[in-house]
Amino acid sequence: MNRTAALDAVVFGVDIQSGDVRGDAPSYALVVFDGDELERDVVSRRKLRRRIESEAPAIVATDNMYELAADKDRLVHFLGSLPDETKLVQVTGDERPEPLSRVAKRHGVPYGKEPMQEAEAAARLAAANVGQEVSAFTDTTEVKVSRGRSTGKGGWSEDRYTRRIHGAVKSQAREVESELDAAGLEYERDVTEKYGGFSNAVFRVKARPGDIPVSTHRSGDTRIEIERVRRDGIEFRPLAKRRDHVVVGVDPGTTTAVAIVGLDGEVLDVYSSRTSDQAAVIEWIIERGRPVVVAADVQPMPETVEKFRRSFDAAGWAPERDLPVDEKKHRTRHEGYDNDHERDAMAAALYAFDHHESQFERVAEKVPPRHEVGPVVARVVAGEESVESVLRDIEGEDEPDEEAASHQPRELTADEKEIKRLEARIDRLEDHVEELKGTIRRKDEQLEEKDKQLEKARQEGRREVRKDREVTRLERRNDALEREVEAEKEKREALSEKLERLKELWKLDHSNFADVSEHEEGLVPVKVVEQFTRDAIDEADEQFGLAAGDIVMFRDASGAGRSTAQRLAEVEPRLVLRNETLSDAADEVLFDHEIPVAPAEMVPVQEVDELAIAREEAVEEAVDDWRDRAEERRQEQKAEMVDQIISEHRADRPVSGE
Repeated sequence: MNRTAALDAVVFGVDIQSGDVRGDAPSYALVVFDGDELERDVVSRRKLRRRIESEAPAIVATDNMYELAADKDRLVHFLGSLPDETKLVQVTGDERPEPLSRVAKRHGVPYGKEPMQEAEAAARLAAANVGQEVSAFTDTTEVKVSRGRSTGKGGWSEDRYTRRIHGAVKSQAREVESELDAAGLEYERDVTEKYGGFSNAVFRVKARPGDIPVSTHRSGDTRIEIERVRRDGIEFRPLAKRRDHVVVGVDPGTTTAVAIVGLDGEVLDVYSSRTSDQAAVIEWIIERGRPVVVAADVQPMPETVEKFRRSFDAAGWAPERDLPVDEKKHRTRHEGYDNDHERDAMAAALYAFDHHESQFERVAEKVPPRHEVGPVVARVVAGEESVESVLRDIEGEDEPDEEAASHQPRELTADEKEIKRLEARIDRLEDHVEELKGTIRRKDEQLEEKDKQLEKARQEGRREVRKDREVTRLERRNDALEREVEAEKEKREALSEKLERLKELWKLDHSNFADVSEHEEGLVPVKVVEQFTRDAIDEADEQFGLAAGDIVMFRDASGAGRSTAQRLAEVEPRLVLRNETLSDAADEVLFDHEIPVAPAEMVPVQEVDELAIAREEAVEEAVDDWRDRAEERRQEQKAEMVDQIISEHRADRPVSGE
């Protein structure tokens, strides 16, 4: 792969000097590579982090990213702590890294096994754009504007305090939005509206933190937090811009069309123009890949297409006969194109891929994982070489060095041959071990990702269950409240009707009461209760209210007990009128509380609907009568008590003569 020129920037090469990254105090061999200048030092992990933060190198290069962090979570934390302009580069590859010695040899970089030598090799390789950038974050940054303090009670009322904070968040969010607009940045905004403004506003900006004209800070009622959006896992991106090997279809003419298809059969791009010359078309192709095959849709291949083929030293392909329009439409039916020229170029590339597909697959199966398939395919297809010879050439096995060419090598002894064979076997086994370690790390990361996904799915499931339960609970609560509302409406309507009846009743001429005085001043209301039971008393209290000084009449007083009488005594009525006989227990409770009780016939009561009235004079006579009877009852009780005391005294006095 051709690479761009070496970086004109500072590169840190890092390798473990002593200790273990999982321990507390590992030391690192650090090589600072700045053009042709080298600085070597042995530093602690803390000092390495301080130098990275203060000097902000373009690249921190290593042969194994897990020499800087013990596990994936700590690696993500390390990546998040790097300055915005600093990249972490693993020079030995991506998930399946190669040995550093092999990479250094392939790129002509000095290599030694000492940590400082390995750190230097890593720095030089990264400076030459060799390696993969390790990334855990996207190029999207989240800017969050939120409350800077709790919305509890402030110096004045809580509502005003909360409204002020939410208003400040909204104002700060508008300022951030204005700055993002002024910088011409693309973003998505999501706000949570609360009383008086916003409780928070989140901006997802398509830019790195260093490109955003807003900084993290906290000021009074608001705060701003800036955080890059994490990827689902660790991603590797080559430092050098790759130009993968591709199949190119060309349809020449007044309008020139070109289509690019990858070695996996995927259409990568399509282009057509009436004005572009051959040089412009070639430049467009070069930007998108390295042609392995250049194809046409007619037989023989047009001269213009042949010129493109020769320009790239690629293999050519043309159909045995001109491709029919219906076949080209069918082959490109799943792809998008703007005109017939693009369709024809695309069909040529796809049919060429179909012709070579099995060959591509056979080559890919023979190429070891440590080598790229594209360069081998190009030499096999275009150069008509065998896979084996290409691999030997790539690995340098068929290129004797100058020292070997300068003299005739001596014959090796049997022991030397055995040693050489064993050393070669050890090298192969070490390579295999490295590959297996990379596989294990990759599998561990995959298992970790799966565990996180599983836990996330479980949490989501639990959230859904809780949500369903909450929805069901709220629905039941809503139904209950609706029923309560209906009941209250019915009760209100009933009370409204009762009020209207009462108003009409008081407007009646008192001539309806034949034996009652014409003047209202001599009348008192009577509250009628159906039975002398606790439920009936509670119902009457709820319906029209029972209060001290009321005159209460029971239509049926026979069911009263001690607790029911106690309930009535708590009301402290002026007079209790009874129909039927009152129980001894109830009578005793009312007597003890000095509540007058009289037969209903002693006080004439007149009723119209639910209204009952009696004459004040009759009520007073009934109360006076009860007082007289109560006084007699108390005298009788006293007499009985005296008799009992005398009897007990006589019983306790000793008999004479004993």
